[in-house]
Amino acid sequence: MKGRGSIALLLIAAAILLRPWDRGPAPDAEASRHLTGRVVRAVDGDTLEVALDDGPTETVRLIGVDTPETVKPDTPVQCFGPRASDFEHEHVEGRHVRLLTGVEPHDYYGRLLAYVWIVGRRHDRFLEVELLRRGLARTLTFHPNDRFALKFEGIAQKAARSGIGLWNAC
Repeated sequence: MKGRGSIALLLIAAAILLRPWDRGPAPDAEASRHLTGRVVRAVDGDTLEVALDDGPTETVRLIGVDTPETVKPDTPVQCFGPRASDFEHEHVEGRHVRLLTGVEPHDYYGRLLAYVWIVGRRHDRFLEVELLRRGLARTLTFHPNDRFALKFEGIAQKAARSGIGLWNAC
């Protein structure tokens, strides 16, 4: 009986220590910042210039997605790149956005790394999801900025299976 009681106490202690709600904020929640601003210019399908409400204008690289190239030096315009860029110009330029920066907030080029939501009247639209759903982007995951990687991969796979956008044209 004594052995069973010790095992039970050990299991209860382990359950208490391993409860996810007691671990504190996730590492990305601690390092990430919420920012807001207005898109000044869409550089291409996955890069924006955003005038932050509480700061300077930042070049923002979308986290988790990669659109075909249109403006990369020494790289030809890639299949479906103009469509992705046109989407950004039409649906994002001049719009108010919410940003969630990555755990690593800047890339090698000094761009702000962020997830982007387009602010709407009724609801906000998750830009990376829109690009993947429309077949305008592929997934691109770099740890530790991988918070939505599984979600993005599922959306991209569905678009690929359906032959949407670049999955049909390229």
